[in-house]
Amino acid sequence: MTKTRHAYVALVTCFRDDETIDFAATRAQVRRQVAAGNNIMCAGTNGDFTALTFDEKVRLCAEVVDEVAGRARVIVNAGTPATFETTLLAREVDRIGVDGIAVITPYFIACTQDGLVRHFSTVADAVQTPVYLYDIPARTQNHIEPDTARQLAKHGNIAGIKDSGGAQQTLEEYLAVSREHPGFEVYSGPDHLVHWALAEGAAGCISGLGNVMPDTLAKILTAFNAGDDAAAEAAQERFSAFRKDLYGLGYPPALVKRALWLRDPSVGASRQPALLPDAEQDRQIAKILERYGL
Repeated sequence: MTKTRHAYVALVTCFRDDETIDFAATRAQVRRQVAAGNNIMCAGTNGDFTALTFDEKVRLCAEVVDEVAGRARVIVNAGTPATFETTLLAREVDRIGVDGIAVITPYFIACTQDGLVRHFSTVADAVQTPVYLYDIPARTQNHIEPDTARQLAKHGNIAGIKDSGGAQQTLEEYLAVSREHPGFEVYSGPDHLVHWALAEGAAGCISGLGNVMPDTLAKILTAFNAGDDAAAEAAQERFSAFRKDLYGLGYPPALVKRALWLRDPSVGASRQPALLPDAEQDRQIAKILERYGL
């Protein structure tokens, strides 16, 4: 029997004008994604996790889990620069109860590969919930080498990796690790590689762009799971084209949030010092949304 693949959306965190979290609006985004058939990753890059306090991350996790109410899977990013705080946060998330704890590579602190092994192993030792490595070197300046992933795959509570590096070669190398260690799952982060990654054996994807195009993302997965590669590829082509147009305007998470805001102002802006709204950019985003019937 072919294993079912899963799509997660790296959910935006909604803010009011005073930059406090709007939990009601965030719950509405959860409902929208669950209705489309997607799972949730909260407190990730598209969720402005670097701008959230410790206590806000804990409450955000609890609110999302409560809203999902078992209708979808939930993964929470508990990564911080230091192992000590990451472990504390992971334990809080573990207590709430989620399907997975993602741990982004430390940022600001330059890490050796041995340091990364110690970091992830310490967190995984401290919780019962399966831990997923989260590699996004362009943002953190620390990269999990494939051999390091291979070593960590042997840990009994490290269940896989989210690859947001954007390089197909690295994704291929992580997929090779998953073939060597069947319990180690690979989730694709680059939105233009979703269908390719599924075909190569990825367990699924974790997508930022799915915030704006939830139904198209879900279509890639449902079509693939049904064995309809033509429909999956057609949905991927639409997804990739939209990605190229939108992300061509600047920093992807900010553009995802702004594209959502143009359709639903309740999502709010990102916390400062993120990119301020720009009328000309908004006009360009609006044209893109219109072009894709959004």
